[in-house]
Amino acid sequence: MPNDGIIRYLGLLNSERLIVVSPKALTEVLTTKNYDFIKPANVTATLGRLLGVGVLLAEGDEHKYQRKNLMPAFAFRHVKDLYPVFWEKSKEAVEKMTEKVKTGGDDPSREGTPEDLEKNLIKDGTPIIEVGEWAGRATLDIIGVAGMGQDFGAIQNPDTLLSATYRKVFRPSRGAQLQGLLTIILPGWLAKALPLKRNDDINSAANVIRNTCRQLVRSKKEKLQKNELTDIDILSVALESGAFSDENLVDQLMTFLAAGHETTATAMTWATYLLCLHPEVQTRLRTEIREHLPSINDDASVSSQQIDHMPYLNAVCNEVLRYYPPVPLTPRVAARDTSILGQKVPKGTRIMLIPWAVNKAEQLWGNDAMKFNPDRWLSSANGGAPSTYSFLTFLHGPRSCIGQGFAKAEFACLLAAWVGRFEFALGDERERDEDNMVIKGGVTARPSNGLWVRTKIIEGW
Repeated sequence: MPNDGIIRYLGLLNSERLIVVSPKALTEVLTTKNYDFIKPANVTATLGRLLGVGVLLAEGDEHKYQRKNLMPAFAFRHVKDLYPVFWEKSKEAVEKMTEKVKTGGDDPSREGTPEDLEKNLIKDGTPIIEVGEWAGRATLDIIGVAGMGQDFGAIQNPDTLLSATYRKVFRPSRGAQLQGLLTIILPGWLAKALPLKRNDDINSAANVIRNTCRQLVRSKKEKLQKNELTDIDILSVALESGAFSDENLVDQLMTFLAAGHETTATAMTWATYLLCLHPEVQTRLRTEIREHLPSINDDASVSSQQIDHMPYLNAVCNEVLRYYPPVPLTPRVAARDTSILGQKVPKGTRIMLIPWAVNKAEQLWGNDAMKFNPDRWLSSANGGAPSTYSFLTFLHGPRSCIGQGFAKAEFACLLAAWVGRFEFALGDERERDEDNMVIKGGVTARPSNGLWVRTKIIEGW
């Protein structure tokens, strides 16, 4: 659609809506005027139940204070020290997945897979696994150890309380879709007070998650008081800063737990899907991984220098994050009368930031914008786009993802471990046409019925 960087349309009850698409307009919304545009109250009320009101949802001076005091925990030098943790957990996940593949793979009927999908899964003797489930278990354990110094044991047992809780509330469902629709139509306080099963599920999950986080904070404080706190996880760094109350630390942990593991698990799901669609990319990536990283069977660890100096691995990761950003859109609302590119924007106007659109815009990425092409990142740090604001996956400015470095490092380690050991192919051949892939949104956008893939162990690594 031809535009000058802003697209105006009318939403519910003819309310004003703006889609911001050009780098200049995005720079204003995300950076130079970022505190003019806040998260809508209904979004904060909805997400805050499971994510806490931490740095992701705080606004204004409170956000500035929280972000400033959390930044040391996410500094590059600190994230570098966490690569061995990422690798060890990635190895553990691969070893557990290998056991499952050798014993026949995952059972679609156990997961409640729709009958028509189950019939179309290819039964050629190759075991089938559901990628999203395994990715979620691995990333939950990684954020547990690297973020809080606590191993949740989800890789070994998917039915631990915390793992089962997140699986229940984050899995796409009609109840989740209905709840999402109601939060658009109704005030947040009313939508979450309705006697719906989805509300009961969220309230129950929130209690489990908050209580888990309280226990983690209590345990860390006891260590600190005894001068025994030598951990390098995010919680330890935040606690030592002395900047947060116990309850605010709980909110931060809820944010990192939910947002930190769900987004990377979604990225892993889409990475596997795209590598199934492009087996030549998968083969090329596996070659680089096996040339540069120790075998999963070795006791050797992996450093940040090893991972960061693998050009094709990082190109594939960047292209996955461009092509299928885990969070497809994020809304803002004008907190005061303001402007974008000189156009007046009245207070209360809803602003839509849509990574799924910006990341594939031909005017920013060229004629092959709709093509999955990791090579674009080998010749340019921006993937050939004219501006960093052409890549919206982590947003930009003061509200950009504070855990971007953590997430990208974790993603690279996990993907390297998976692709080094396994060869993936789609279990449902209909999904080879991306138009047939049914996607459901929630906190992230995922395949609605999970991603079932044929998984073959490639020996020798």
